[in-house]
Order: sequence, then structure tokens, then C-alpha cells
Amino acid sequence: MLLTIDVGNTHTVLGLFDGEDIVEHWRISTDARRTADELAVLLQGLMGMHPLLGDELGDGIDGIAICATVPSVLHELREVTRRYYGDVPAVLVEPGVKTGVPILTDHPKEVGADRIINAVAAVELYGGPAIVVDFGTATTFDAVSARGEYVGGVIAPGIEISVEALGVKGAQLRKIEVARPRSVIGKNTVEAMQAGIVYGFAGQVDGVVNRMARELASDPDDVTVIATGGLAPMVLGESSVIDEHEPWLTLMGLRLVYERNVSRM
Repeated sequence: MLLTIDVGNTHTVLGLFDGEDIVEHWRISTDARRTADELAVLLQGLMGMHPLLGDELGDGIDGIAICATVPSVLHELREVTRRYYGDVPAVLVEPGVKTGVPILTDHPKEVGADRIINAVAAVELYGGPAIVVDFGTATTFDAVSARGEYVGGVIAPGIEISVEALGVKGAQLRKIEVARPRSVIGKNTVEAMQAGIVYGFAGQVDGVVNRMARELASDPDDVTVIATGGLAPMVLGESSVIDEHEPWLTLMGLRLVYERNVSRM
């Protein structure tokens, strides 16, 4: 069994693979203050509930693949693999790790590991050219060429950040549940804010993707657009450009990167 861990700024998603199949997954909050020992206890609690794993930490785990956008959490997870999974091959995505995707940007080391991992999975599953839209703390748009190269992208404020900022900065506004309203024209303040978020972000996705596709391919219709991230379902039904929805895209990319590196360790 392969344990994959995708550490985002807000949430951490964990997936358990049996071969190519994801058989279990968990989503927890990302807390940069957690120590390696606390993370180990958390992992033991989650995986201890799965029938295919043993009672002891590490039982049944044959490999680990990790990517993180929070350096302090990556440091503690590195310690977790060393102390509690010492005999298990572990791949932490960082410079020097083989991904199979060339990074054609001005400063390749600045590109978030999760964005590269998404590109890896997109190339494997759908080929290029492709655009990955990841609805996380930020909404990121990542472009993959027809030759499977990562060529750059767009970073915009995420849905939850926008909702929080609107509630904090708007004198007569408040924090709301991110949900689809009854109609575009809101009949009250909450519905008006929900309409602005849902349909505003759908319009943003359509506009950005259409512009990117025109730059990425001579025929924009050749570009496959893949949505992922926890809040993707909120926009899926309102966007006209998304072709595929793959909620576990990053975890799948981690599995691929693990397989490409474990033989070299």
C-alpha cells in the first residue's frame, strides 16, 4: 500500500493506494504548529481504522509520497518518515526529484510542488495540451504543452479567501456558507454574496482558461481542461470550459512520481 500526502496551505489530503486504485482518503486541516510526533499520532489514528492496515504505525505501508506547500510541515513530515517509517521508501517532492515533466518557466524552483504534481497526472491521464484548474487556498491554472511540458500558469485568490475577505472588509457583510444560490439575482444579502462567489468564479475560470487555451494551442479545442481541488464541485456546473473533474489528481500524480523515483533510491 502506498500512502500519499498532499499538504496545502489550508487542508492536507491523504490517500491510500492499492496498486493504481485509491482505496481510502482523508482530508484534515493543515497546522504548521504540529510536531512530527503529533503528525505520527494523527496518521496512526486515521490509518488504524482501515481494515487492510495493521494496528501498529507503518503496518501495511510499502511506500510514502509527499508534496507540501508549507515548508515547516514538510520538515516535520520528513522527520515522521525517518522516525516512524524508517524502513519504508519515501519520496518527498522537491528539487532533484524525477517527475518526467520539464518545467519551462523563468524560475523552475519557484513553482509549487503540487502544481508540478498536477501536471504529471494530467499528462499521464489526458496527455497535452492541457490546463489544470485547482480550487484550493488559491485558484491556480497550470498549462501543459502538447509535448508534456509545464509551461506556466495563473494564480488567483481562492474561493474561501475571497469569502473571508468579503466578510471581514464589508461593513454590512458577514461570513457565509459557500453554496449555490436559488438564482443569479439574489433576493437577500447572503444569496447575493453566494451568487457573486459561485457565478463570479465560474466566469473567472471561463475567461482565464479561454485566454490560456488560445496561447497554448493553435486550436483551443484541442486543450483538455481538468478541474481538481476541494471546492471544484461548486463551480463545475456553471463553467462551460471544464472537460474533466478529477478530485484525486494530486494524489495520482504523487503515485506516479513515487514510481518514477523509488527504483533510484
